[in-house]
Amino acid sequence: MKDNKENKMGTMPVKKLIVSMSVPMMISMLVQALYNVVDSIYVSRLSMEALTAVGIVFPLQNLMISVAMGTGVGINALLSKSLGEKKYDTANKAANNGVLLAVLSCAVFMILSEFIVEPFILSQTAKEGEELAQDLDPLLVRECGITYGTICCLLSLGMFLQMTFERLLQSTGRTILSMASQMTGAIINIILDPILIFGLAGAPKLGIAGAAYATVCGQVVASILAFFLNIKFNKEIKFSFIEMIKPDRHVIGRIYQVGVPSILMMSIGSVMTYCLNIILNGFSLTAQTVYATYFKIQSFFFMPVFGINGGSIPVLAYNYGAKNKERIKETLSFTVRLAVGIMLCGTLVFELIPDILLELFDASDDMLRIGVPALRIIAVHFPIAAVCIVLGSVFQAFSQSIYSLIVSLCRQLVVLIPAAWLLSLTGKLDLVWFAFPIAEIGSLTVTLIFFRKVMNKVTKQMEEV
Repeated sequence: MKDNKENKMGTMPVKKLIVSMSVPMMISMLVQALYNVVDSIYVSRLSMEALTAVGIVFPLQNLMISVAMGTGVGINALLSKSLGEKKYDTANKAANNGVLLAVLSCAVFMILSEFIVEPFILSQTAKEGEELAQDLDPLLVRECGITYGTICCLLSLGMFLQMTFERLLQSTGRTILSMASQMTGAIINIILDPILIFGLAGAPKLGIAGAAYATVCGQVVASILAFFLNIKFNKEIKFSFIEMIKPDRHVIGRIYQVGVPSILMMSIGSVMTYCLNIILNGFSLTAQTVYATYFKIQSFFFMPVFGINGGSIPVLAYNYGAKNKERIKETLSFTVRLAVGIMLCGTLVFELIPDILLELFDASDDMLRIGVPALRIIAVHFPIAAVCIVLGSVFQAFSQSIYSLIVSLCRQLVVLIPAAWLLSLTGKLDLVWFAFPIAEIGSLTVTLIFFRKVMNKVTKQMEEV
């Protein structure tokens, strides 16, 4: 079986290979994107304040997800390596300590929620005395945000366990089972959203709290399913309650040796969104709502590109090891063209029907006034982003992840936030959105420099053999 897989990576036509490896990831990510959009559509039916609140809480949610996913990357790396070395005891310790870390991570956020949720929300909304200048009710936004954020933090155990159990499935090659768990959680969430938000089918009408409970329920169901899938199909791993409550410092250290850089890289988006929310709050809460809505919609185009990225990394890595320069070039050529094509479609959609996209979220006249030009301006950078994301796969495939981190920092923090802040000083909100294409152009420049450096090094290594 292993030989067949290796043969496929080295001999199957590149286009067919990339599509076959990317499509499962793309489907999983698109279902996740659909859940995010549907969730926000239902919340928008409550009020614009509720929709704004969910957007304001997003950086905190994303931080929790980053901790869970980053830790999962560390577990995955150690477990897969241990299985390859036939060190089954270490593999089991990685799995059981990973479950312990999920529980402890949840406990940390449960405790922190008592202290950070309220100030986190307040820092992104109008200060005292500024309420009358706002187009939405800041007090209602705060109330909704604190309710939603507190529930998501206090009941985050399902999310942490879901991420952990899904990573355990992935680490032993059972990606379809992992995808099934993820999709089940998203579908449960979509079903429960209208029931709990609006009180359908005899359920209590919970409003914004219902949206949070629907999210939590989806995560709990997915975590339970993923756990039983591990029990039934993941015979390489043996769960032990005794090992779960006996932390192995050496194993945990090795998990976080890989996991911490991943956590930091994934957390960049949280910092970016938080900073942008503060900048946009200088104009209006509706500007924050527009940004949060844009972020949900753009995922329908960015997620497929991330799927292509994920599918191309093992192909590039394999052919790098096999010293097959032509297949590396063919892989890059095809994935760049495919990703740019998808992003061009996204740009066209955002340019042609931004009003229709916003009206899905029950947009007010003020939201349309701000949002239509915003979506058109931001969408200009989509094709450039596609090139940066795909070329970034080269850094990961060739074990040069530090370059990926630098590019991500440039895209989301180093250029974007200062550019947005400087443009905000003009007092013209429309100009702030130009920070996105400006940051992407800067990112492309850095990406191309690193790409050329890495490819020259790789080409030289191949020629020496």
